Amino acid sequence: MPSANATPARPSSSTIPPVPWHALGADETAARLDVDPALGLAEAEAAHRLDAHGPNTLDDRGRPRAWRILVAQLVGPMTAVLVVAAVASIALGDMADAIAIGAIIVLNTALGFAQEYRAERAMAALKSLAAPVVRVRRAGRVRELPASELAPGDIALLEAGAIVPADGRLLEAADLRVLEAILTGESEPVRKTVAALPPGDRAIGDRTNLVFKGTVVAAGRGTAVVVATGMATELGRIAEMLQAAPEPPTPLQRRLAQLGRGLGVAALVIVAAVGAIGLARGQAPALVLLTALSLAVAAVPEGLPTVVTIALSIGAQRLLARRALVRRLPAVETLGSVTVICSDKTGTLTMNRMQVVILDVAGHRIGLDEARADDDSSRPAGEGDGRGGDDPSLALLLTAAALCNDAVLAPLAPDEAPHALGDPTEGALLVAATRLGPPPAALGALLLRTAEVPFDAERKRMTTVHRVVDAQALPAGVRDALRRPDGGFAPAIAFTKGAVDIVLEHAAQVWAEGRSEPLTAAWRARIAAAHDELAGRGMRVLGIAFRALEDTALEDTALEDTALEDRALEDRALDGKATLAAPSATAEEGLTFVGLAAMIDPPRPAAREAVARCRAAGIRPIMISGDHPLTALQIARQVGILEASADAGPSGAGAEGDEIVLTGVDLDGLSPDGLVQAAATCSVFARVSPEHKLSIVRALHARGQVVAMTGDGVNDAPALKQADIGVAMGITGADVTKEAADMVLLDDDFATIVRAVEQGRVVYDNIRRFVLYALASNAGEVGVMLVGPLLGMPLPLLPLQILWVNLVTDGLPGLALAVEPAEAGVMNRPPRPPDETIFGRGLGRHVLWVGALLAATSLAAGWSAWRVGDPAWRTMVFTTLTISQMGHAMAVRSERRSLFTLGWRSNLALFGAVVLTLSMQLAAVYAAPLRAALDTVPLGAADAMRCIAYGSIVFWAIEAKKAWLRSRAAALR
Repeated sequence: MPSANATPARPSSSTIPPVPWHALGADETAARLDVDPALGLAEAEAAHRLDAHGPNTLDDRGRPRAWRILVAQLVGPMTAVLVVAAVASIALGDMADAIAIGAIIVLNTALGFAQEYRAERAMAALKSLAAPVVRVRRAGRVRELPASELAPGDIALLEAGAIVPADGRLLEAADLRVLEAILTGESEPVRKTVAALPPGDRAIGDRTNLVFKGTVVAAGRGTAVVVATGMATELGRIAEMLQAAPEPPTPLQRRLAQLGRGLGVAALVIVAAVGAIGLARGQAPALVLLTALSLAVAAVPEGLPTVVTIALSIGAQRLLARRALVRRLPAVETLGSVTVICSDKTGTLTMNRMQVVILDVAGHRIGLDEARADDDSSRPAGEGDGRGGDDPSLALLLTAAALCNDAVLAPLAPDEAPHALGDPTEGALLVAATRLGPPPAALGALLLRTAEVPFDAERKRMTTVHRVVDAQALPAGVRDALRRPDGGFAPAIAFTKGAVDIVLEHAAQVWAEGRSEPLTAAWRARIAAAHDELAGRGMRVLGIAFRALEDTALEDTALEDTALEDRALEDRALDGKATLAAPSATAEEGLTFVGLAAMIDPPRPAAREAVARCRAAGIRPIMISGDHPLTALQIARQVGILEASADAGPSGAGAEGDEIVLTGVDLDGLSPDGLVQAAATCSVFARVSPEHKLSIVRALHARGQVVAMTGDGVNDAPALKQADIGVAMGITGADVTKEAADMVLLDDDFATIVRAVEQGRVVYDNIRRFVLYALASNAGEVGVMLVGPLLGMPLPLLPLQILWVNLVTDGLPGLALAVEPAEAGVMNRPPRPPDETIFGRGLGRHVLWVGALLAATSLAAGWSAWRVGDPAWRTMVFTTLTISQMGHAMAVRSERRSLFTLGWRSNLALFGAVVLTLSMQLAAVYAAPLRAALDTVPLGAADAMRCIAYGSIVFWAIEAKKAWLRSRAAALR
């Protein structure tokens, strides 16, 4: 369970028993902690508790040392193979190859070191959330001291703008609202209370009488007794999970490590085989050794790390253009392997701002779903769409929503349209009123606010009093509400908004058809049914009422209820501040109920399409939210995460047929196997804690899934680090989360993740394309050297010729394959199985048959010339092998589409690389300096044509196979 429910784990001994703090009253909490809230701890007692529990700081445990990270980068299988290749190149005197391989080793080691060392920055960002100074009450005096010196039992004083220094149980709260987004992911401030909550497990967002370390006081003030410090706080538990969560290798890293081990073994086998054959045929040992080493170097695609880095870098640049910043290059390819995307709701699938979607008055309901979801700004004055003026009751509702409201419409920048600033709920009401009715500023000039009582979590309502300036200029519905029986108008009016049940408790009439009627039991049942129907759809519903006032003296009345005033007097007396005047609450009685306003954080416009693309690509989307289960269920339906064919699973809170919503409390009651089953079948999780998110990721891993996890709060950081690909929100995300993530979304949009997945698939396809090309080509070179002597031929290629072929064919053409555009339908196929090796899906077969064909055609081109003693035979083998590999490069651009369909212009880089490689080969055959170095002879026209003819066979064979695959696919449709 979360730490605020238990004694801190760090102390060696403790006088504080483990208790569920949220279930205790304020007085009982203080008694359990043995502290008088009016005096606070004595200095000696505070020092004793600080010594027992340790400082109120986050420990930095398990930080990896730099030299260990560096050594880990150097002992990888692929790096070891490259080191051997570099040593062999030096032994052969090929310093150019040796330098190139050395540069590759240094580059990849530096990249890997930088990517792993960055984990320290996540911990540093987390520690920066601690409050440096805090106001506490000790020994009867209010004083400031470093937050690190807080101990359990200290009385902390909280005010707007302050960072909460430790986990605490509230003793006093005056309109206290705390922004807990870093822990819960929800952007709206939480209104705090003092009253004890019912016993039982509760998510962080539901423990409204507790405050948590690292959160921020958004408004109001309060007093809290510290119940947990340091690593025993919620923030400390997250720090511990963040440090303990391993960062798993990416699928590509696992596959390349496997390939490196295989290539190492293959190189040793090649050296042994070529050496044995050469010595058995009586060839000079020195030549045999040089040839074997050359072939071993040629068998290793030393360009692979460079191609991987370039492909990932190009993918990262393309993603940046699509509003996704990659912080760790391997993450680009990991995206292409994703099988599950676990997405936060608020701000990722939704707009992260409340929007009124339904207004309900007696006998009339208007839906605002057609309003633009991406527009929370007001129209210019006078440009409301007028729908509010068609119904006087609706006009009255909109006027009350606009004026019983502290939000404002203002531009965020000089050239921007106005946006709602203030409480999200009030901002949504103000925007709706502005869109549908007269400008709020004009209404405010006709109804001057003279008194108010702000919303309070215990009262659950807000009331404002307004003096009537010009009744005739008001909308018809408001004039009707102010009209006296004698035809005149009341001098003032009070508007109240709040929880529907609370507003109904203070109402005596209901407004229907332009007049007040008694609020009968039938009316109450009708209003309650409308509320329940809207709330059941995951909406936040407010009731709105009014009262016409005859006593103009109310213009100067400050409205407060007596209980709230008594607490305010006590709070201010304790802090030595001035007292408040006594209040009156008559304007909140005998209200006339007008109607309901229902609002929700709407889905992003592109979210449903993005979810559909996920499903088409075989990727399962999961929503993980800190919000209410009904709200999560509603959004999941709207964006398509839950559909009629939703996965069935274990029943839990919020179950509705096959549509299952599991809460954090439900997950706590599951066994490990049950959690794995739930993760496999449930697509919506609500009211979850950081531990739950981490558990869900681990459960998905247990089923062999490749998981992408999104998040923005500090609570998401451990899960982001544990996931195969952690995606942080760039706009709303905390620094800790961004440091722990592999990728940052610059627009916080789920659709951007889907576009990133597409680019990840393209990157992996290109890397795999290079591996397929390089290994098949190298297999052809090895085949030539092994089969030629078995046919009685001398060594078909000399050591320098082998290195030349390896240099010109693996270099530029291989790199050009890394920029191949996406194939059609890349998001219409399932993701690769997580346990698939790099040789999967036919790559191994391709390497074998194409390698064999390369060797056969190259040897065939020189066989007849060797039989007749033509000295050009070796040059013909040498040239045919190079031409064949260029044909191979052009043919493998697509697994099924013909080169003639793709066109050479779609990858100009590859076309240019092939032309340049063939030009270099011509120079090797006909340029005197290179002829001397490579021991070649000029080819006549007939021999050159023979090389071209044999060299094109591989290209035509691959094109024929693709044509057969296309025809078979067409026949199956």
